[in-house]
Amino acid sequence: MERHNAHQAGRLRLLGCLAVLSACVSCTRQAPIAPPSAAPPAAAGPVSPVTATTAQSNLPDMDIDTSGLVLRHAVFFSFKEESSEEDVAGVAAAFAALPSKIEEIIDFQWGVNNSPEELDDGFTHCFLLTFKDDAGRAVYLPHAEHKAFGDVLRPHKKDVFVIDYWGTPQESPLETELKHAVFLKFKEDAATEDIAAVEEGLAELPKKIDAIKAFEWGRNNSPESHDDGFTHCAMVTFADAAGRDEYLPHADHKAFVEILTPVLDKVRVLDFVSEK
Repeated sequence: MERHNAHQAGRLRLLGCLAVLSACVSCTRQAPIAPPSAAPPAAAGPVSPVTATTAQSNLPDMDIDTSGLVLRHAVFFSFKEESSEEDVAGVAAAFAALPSKIEEIIDFQWGVNNSPEELDDGFTHCFLLTFKDDAGRAVYLPHAEHKAFGDVLRPHKKDVFVIDYWGTPQESPLETELKHAVFLKFKEDAATEDIAAVEEGLAELPKKIDAIKAFEWGRNNSPESHDDGFTHCAMVTFADAAGRDEYLPHADHKAFVEILTPVLDKVRVLDFVSEK
């Protein structure tokens, strides 16, 4: 009963914070959707298609051309209470050193969660690695330097959350970026066409909200077992916190949320100012 009440309270908080953030992806559609256009909206930034490798049976079928795309590897940590600030800083520094040791990492951003929505489930540190393709990730995961980092992390790690997805390279990165990472888990009985409507609505958001400076989304394709059942990721980029403040209560965001709500089981949100 307590878990049920907590679950319900979490959903109510979600609806309150974002005017029903449960619908983080809108639009209605009756047939499985095709990948969004590879051409990004002029003001909103690139929109990336989703992958078709997630196992959930009610997800819409989708064919994807990954040419021109990159593979994102989003990693989030929570730390043990007994670990000091120096311990945590040491872990972050060890992770940030990996791009200099593993050439397959072609981009690396990280930061500490600063989301005001309280939907982070206790995760505090955010890392976004980019690979050219699956082959790059296949080299990285068993790489000796990655394993050595695991030895640094292990004594302090409380939990880890990992989502991989195909993204669109950002043509003109901002000098400062606030990344808004949203992860969705759908109800087991959600209709395929309703999930398709959410996916399409998610892809439409950058065309409607000027505060979005870059945007990509995709379905999880991580070969690891740290996704906690989340299947979809949206990575929204703002120039600063003012952009996020404009986005969260925006009428088009609220409209999108209303479509998401009926089919959403859980949402997780982490924001961070990108550091290279």
